[in-house]
Amino acid sequence: MTSAPDAHMQARRPARIDAQAAPARAPSRYAALDLGTNNCRLLIAEPGPAGIHGGFRVLDAFSRNVRLGEGVEARGELSREAMNRTVDALRICAAKIRRHDVARARIVATEACRRAANARGFLRRVRRETGLDIEVITPEQEARLALAGCAPLLEESAESLMVFDIGGGSTELIWIDLVGVAPDQRQDMILALAPGRGGPDRSELRRAARARIVDWISAPVGVATLHDRFADVAEDRDRYALMACHFEDHIAGFLPYEEDLAAAKLGGLQIIGASGTVTTLGALRLGLERYDRARVDGMWLERAAATRISRHLIDLGPGGRQAHPGVGADRAELIVAGAAILHTILRLWPAERIRVADRGLREGMLHSLMWAERPGGPCAGPARAGADRG
Repeated sequence: MTSAPDAHMQARRPARIDAQAAPARAPSRYAALDLGTNNCRLLIAEPGPAGIHGGFRVLDAFSRNVRLGEGVEARGELSREAMNRTVDALRICAAKIRRHDVARARIVATEACRRAANARGFLRRVRRETGLDIEVITPEQEARLALAGCAPLLEESAESLMVFDIGGGSTELIWIDLVGVAPDQRQDMILALAPGRGGPDRSELRRAARARIVDWISAPVGVATLHDRFADVAEDRDRYALMACHFEDHIAGFLPYEEDLAAAKLGGLQIIGASGTVTTLGALRLGLERYDRARVDGMWLERAAATRISRHLIDLGPGGRQAHPGVGADRAELIVAGAAILHTILRLWPAERIRVADRGLREGMLHSLMWAERPGGPCAGPARAGADRG
């Protein structure tokens, strides 16, 4: 018979990190943790001058390929091995958050935890063992956070904007209309779309911003799920073609897919791509022997170059991709799936070039937290637990 934990054991449990705790003073340090299907990523930052991260200074960061969603496509559950890997990574994140005395944090999980039947039990284990209280966000929230993360990369001349984020378990696309919005108002409009938690009501601004959304979609198709689904297809080119068709089937309900897209050829559409696939192709386009975020984030990737590099990577074969210094073992088996998704997007919306974003949900969470509490901002003041979930 097992006995209840004694007082000593209870004292050793990690203190719960409450993402909604209201600090006694204005918060100066923020944390954003994105637990995706493949990766666990953390950023800790404080407000700073506009720069590479668009208005905040990074104090600490962490990223680990935990492959949480490995096998979920086939089994419908998170495996014990994947959960153990992820909890180990989350312990490191929790220690960093405490060490930096973070005043406010946003901690989210995405597609793997949305789909897995045992995700609720896994999240309880995470809370018990690390103190992290993880929020499983909806596909719409994920799309809007990705959009907010890319806000600093918006061009003044853009009349419409599409942001896509290729994840491990899903791909989000969101399209917004910018006609008639003054350049100095665009960033506030985009950040108002980010789903927040806590802060005074900002419903009026959010309603105005939401009116600018033409459409959004979250396809339950990402690099890991595509790889798993077509793993039995031996030839890379055959697998690539099947993946592209499968992805296109899942975005057929996206409104801009159905409409006349002649405007996309007139230069009024800006496309921003946020994913490891896009940043990898961007680095290869620059000929980098070692990845350099400062050079890749915000660069322009020509459609023709993206197509050429994708074909080259497919022709290399599995061994060639693993040996390629710009790809590596971790990304070698998933880059074919990512290229299939990217190629489909660029074929449907034939902009001459896209802007590469080495940023995403974490940056969107940080931008929206800081924007909400900036001096004189619409949400300045202490948090209200559970409010404004978006």
